[in-house]
Amino acid sequence: AREWEVRCPDCGLDADPVPTAESKPLHPASIYAISKLDQELMCLAVGRAYDIGVVALRYFNTYGPRQALSNPYTGVAAIFSSRLINGQPPLVFEDGAQMRDFIHVSDVARATMLALGSEAAVGEAINIGTGEPVSVLGVAEVLAGHIGVDLPARISATSRSGDVRHCWADISKARRLLGFEPRVRFAEGMRELVEWVRDQESDDHSEAAHAELTQRGLAR
Repeated sequence: AREWEVRCPDCGLDADPVPTAESKPLHPASIYAISKLDQELMCLAVGRAYDIGVVALRYFNTYGPRQALSNPYTGVAAIFSSRLINGQPPLVFEDGAQMRDFIHVSDVARATMLALGSEAAVGEAINIGTGEPVSVLGVAEVLAGHIGVDLPARISATSRSGDVRHCWADISKARRLLGFEPRVRFAEGMRELVEWVRDQESDDHSEAAHAELTQRGLAR
């Protein structure tokens, strides 16, 4: 029906999205998500069994310089950048209003270093994000503005199997156990990404990836 928001089963109104906490029940909806959960559980179990200081960090949408621009699965910021510098509009699923949490790679690296030195974090799964949601369409618009091209995103009005509508991090646990606070604001980080992308060459494979998803029945 192309009605993308989750609706309340009782009143029928759109549900208000909320940040994702580590306490959220885990019901992975894709093989990719299942593999990440399995790795996390296995590592934490080995840590408990052998008294190893294991911490599981749940990185949200990481972006920044030196991403693989020619890989259509590397992340939406890099994919959109590759499209735009090749003179092609970004391909956006659903209506583009779905929200994600984009965290700069330098903040991810700093959070990882904090986890290595935190006794309080041992045995825990911890979100690493900014706690600030940004729409996918907003990412495309900011990147196009920084690159200086007038290429509005192409809205597919299709969905990918296993995608969630909105997902951004509740980072209160990272703040409490790691003393973590993200430093790079979204606009600043995207500007840095664009400055790096300008000097790169990339092959755009996103059209082929989209076609394969459709052919396999994973995008409708």
